Amino acid sequence: MGRKVNPKAFRIGPLYTWDSRWFAATRQYGEYVVEDATFRKALMSKLASAGVIKVEIERSINKINIIIHVVRPGMVIGRAGAGLEELKKYIAHTIVTHRKKVGTFDPKSAFKLDIKVEPVKEPNLSAYFVARHIADQLARRLPHKRVVNFSLEKIMNSGAKGAKIILAGRIAGAEISRRETYKQGSIPLSTIREEIDFAAVPSLTKSGYIGVKVWICKK
Repeated sequence: MGRKVNPKAFRIGPLYTWDSRWFAATRQYGEYVVEDATFRKALMSKLASAGVIKVEIERSINKINIIIHVVRPGMVIGRAGAGLEELKKYIAHTIVTHRKKVGTFDPKSAFKLDIKVEPVKEPNLSAYFVARHIADQLARRLPHKRVVNFSLEKIMNSGAKGAKIILAGRIAGAEISRRETYKQGSIPLSTIREEIDFAAVPSLTKSGYIGVKVWICKK
């Protein structure tokens, strides 16, 4: 089961909910999906230094609520909320630019934008944060075994029940690509009631891309 289904998608309903929450008619549905993906990707790139983990989007009539989960919220909010206002302008500009590009922009229809920043209490229990950290270190050509083992140690010390990390590609600049698996504790992927966090992040090295996949079983 672990190699067939995304662990988070497998648990939507009992444990997780959707990152985008809204209702749309048939014609608007595709527009909203592409729009969400566009400015979610822009936010994940812009706020990478703040340790962004997840971006949730809620839509209602002429209103968009964005909930950003970050490790360092002070970097996003800024002094006296200046960073938040700048971020709001950036998102509004991204949305308008996208709508003009695809031809769905209507100058008469205005939308209200609301941004909420949520701090992450334990970042080492977030699969995306761990995978991004490993990918950045591999891109800096640090020894992969030391990086992965240190990450597993931090995950287990943070209170996880188990963790698994898989690297795939030309690891350490090898001529032939290979796949390496590292595991500690218990990862019951077939049990729906177990809270499994999963993320897959590519690492661009001088030898090519190395795929990093992380599974974390929380208590």
